[in-house]
Amino acid sequence: MIGLLDRPTNGEIFIDGTNTTTLVDDEISSFRNKKLGFIFQFSNLLTDLSVLENILLPRQIAGTDNLAEKDALELLKAVDLEDQIHKRANKISGGQAQRVAIARGLINKPSIVLADEPTGNLDSVTSATIVQLMKSMAKKLNQTFIIVTHDREHFGDVDRVITIKDGKAFEGDLPSEMEITA
Repeated sequence: MIGLLDRPTNGEIFIDGTNTTTLVDDEISSFRNKKLGFIFQFSNLLTDLSVLENILLPRQIAGTDNLAEKDALELLKAVDLEDQIHKRANKISGGQAQRVAIARGLINKPSIVLADEPTGNLDSVTSATIVQLMKSMAKKLNQTFIIVTHDREHFGDVDRVITIKDGKAFEGDLPSEMEITA
């Protein structure tokens, strides 16, 4: 619902003071591009584009190219990939691709970054690097990251945890009486 991919059957969703439930399809697409960043489990980079071109894509779609390359280069430096700028997306590692996806998710300076299993297809060392990168970017850029994960322990200390089990939401980690025992 927060990603505006589905509409609620009742109630309203407000993001940055905008009632998103009243938006029509074109407005939803525009709002999503400007206010939301997405980081997927698989980086979903376009393999025929360079690292830089992949990062710039959301800015081009938004039609706000002013300072786009400067912002992209700053993000590439922040994710430690400035030396990969001209490589094709299919020529970089999985961890590098995920860092490009993070930069792409941040290029439009969104209010909320939604990350769906961002470390799900990575080894434990690369996962730890990606988690630390997201945490540092959240602080540095004052971004809100909403991360969906099955690997809660990878994320350590975070501002807020909501656990969902069997359709019920709990503030914090899963209550002990709900834990699965073998």
